[in-house]
Amino acid sequence: MSKYLAPFHFDIVGSFLRPAELKEAREAFTKGTITRDELTAVEDRLITELIQKQKAAGLPVITDGEFRRAYWHLDFMWGFNGVKEIELEHGYKFHGQETAPGSLALTGKITGTNHPFVEHFKFVKQFEDENTTARQTIPAPSQFLAELFREDNGITTRSFYPDLEELIQDIAVAYRQVIKDLYDAGCRNIQFDDCTWGMCCDHAYWTGRQKDKSVTIEGETAKYLRLNNLALEGRPHDLAFTTHVCRGNYNSTWAASGGYEPVAPILFAKENVDAYYLEFDDNRSGGFEPLREVSPNKKVVLGLITSKRPELEDKEVIKERIKEATKYIPLERLCLSPQCGFASCEIGNQLTEEDQWAKLALVKEIAHEVWGD
Repeated sequence: MSKYLAPFHFDIVGSFLRPAELKEAREAFTKGTITRDELTAVEDRLITELIQKQKAAGLPVITDGEFRRAYWHLDFMWGFNGVKEIELEHGYKFHGQETAPGSLALTGKITGTNHPFVEHFKFVKQFEDENTTARQTIPAPSQFLAELFREDNGITTRSFYPDLEELIQDIAVAYRQVIKDLYDAGCRNIQFDDCTWGMCCDHAYWTGRQKDKSVTIEGETAKYLRLNNLALEGRPHDLAFTTHVCRGNYNSTWAASGGYEPVAPILFAKENVDAYYLEFDDNRSGGFEPLREVSPNKKVVLGLITSKRPELEDKEVIKERIKEATKYIPLERLCLSPQCGFASCEIGNQLTEEDQWAKLALVKEIAHEVWGD
């Protein structure tokens, strides 16, 4: 496999703070005061500038910063055939605030042909060079399944899919189609973003969201694992596939707490990915002990630098934490990144673009000192 395949010792999760011009253009498009072509022109220009900044920062991976999205997950889900955009009465309940209320509903059977994210990737691909690889981030199939049953969404979902197994198979086939189309477009690095596992780490948060109390974490995680692995069946050997596990990242707030112990034996040992991007930026994520469960052919990217706050971490403290993680995983299988993106939704976290690039400079400096890259 190419040395430019993920993960990298100096790495990112994918999203970047949206410039004010981008937010204004998206709002203008929503109001109907500019056309889709005019919005796309703004997006193209600002993504080009972002990629130049990523390269200047020395990143070995480039993304579009998720600049074409309002949400890290929903925009991708809306791109499937058989899915429409809706708004619910309430957003997700985060620590101290509520998210925007966007969601989805089915309009028919789910298919993955002609997904718009393939064209989005092609735009980034043109900037790839001998020092960088273009990454496509998408929500995991498990996240899609969870959204289909969020609050009252399940009523509509069951009207089209009274048989849950048919739904699981259709989701997996749709994802395999998108993965194939991305691969055919030259993509060699895809990342599943997945909050379902992070929610399951916090039993109180997870059960508080369930209307059907007969649903168990054990049963759901088994279903999530099976679905994600079904979607990955037959992927090309030279396609690096990773996953990011999150406990919520919205306007510098969070949704869930708890270490990885409840999900480690199934997620770390059995999901068919090459690496895990894991948040470890504060005490909510617990210790490194669950990393014992990571199967020996996989890597772990330690999210030790927070994207939620502007203050820079103490470099020596971070290096000591990396050393601590080597009790459970060899150093050569570890990497470093922020714990999440800087703007999982277009609202972004509460720090400046200058803070954002300072965080990445710190990651690069530490990675160089630890691994010599």
